[in-house]
Amino acid sequence: MSFEPFNIGNVPVGGPVPFFILGPCALESESFAWEMARSLKEIADRTGIHFLFKASFDKANRTSVDSFRGPGIKEGCRILGEISKELGVPVTTDIHTEEQAEIAAEHIDLLQIPAFLCRQTDMLEAAAKTGRAVNIKKGQFLAPWDTVNIAGKMRAFGCERFLITERGTTFGYNNLVADMRSLYWMRKEGLPVIFDATHSVQRPGGLGGATGGDGELAPVLARAAVATGVDGLFMEVHSDPANAMSDGPNQIPLEFIEDLLIKLIAIHHAAH
Repeated sequence: MSFEPFNIGNVPVGGPVPFFILGPCALESESFAWEMARSLKEIADRTGIHFLFKASFDKANRTSVDSFRGPGIKEGCRILGEISKELGVPVTTDIHTEEQAEIAAEHIDLLQIPAFLCRQTDMLEAAAKTGRAVNIKKGQFLAPWDTVNIAGKMRAFGCERFLITERGTTFGYNNLVADMRSLYWMRKEGLPVIFDATHSVQRPGGLGGATGGDGELAPVLARAAVATGVDGLFMEVHSDPANAMSDGPNQIPLEFIEDLLIKLIAIHHAAH
């Protein structure tokens, strides 16, 4: 690791153990967001992990025009901001336009750039100029070493608090593959690297009008990534994935996450 360690709120990046980004795919409702955030905060306190709460205010790249999207930026960021203040947990969400960066930055600790937009220079500049930390998801179409150019853009825009997230690489039609070598190569370049265990098991558009996936493999890939070496782990978690409004097939059931977190920390200590 050659980047300078930093904090996102009270969460250390580059510390002795990985941190976690946890939460449901979408902000399905205000009450649901609070329920999930409180549950995950209790689990974090019991397991001793550092985590950010994640939920998306707008699923702007859904497969179908009829798919649920979310409450929108103002309402969504208000909810996340209130959760952050009351629970003392940093929050993150996706932005989709340059204009959204400034709006979200009023409430959000970590701005996330979706994979499809990871090379959009204006998006990266807008996010960097907010002064917030930025998480850029590596496009499914990029090689690991291509992220060096993304890092170069962020540094040119004055942002040193950024993360690169591996979330799988296109592997034929409606499929992704997670290459653990990617984590090694990107960290070797001195980049802080996150592994997205749940989006890496997606089958994009695999259900015709929606994205499918192999959710049972998310914990498997998470264990492999921690053993390989990462600075953080991203996992979407839902109390009832079968009835989730977005990305249900890939989210980890809430009832399983505590045991998985305990195992991941144990693997980290054993491997490093």
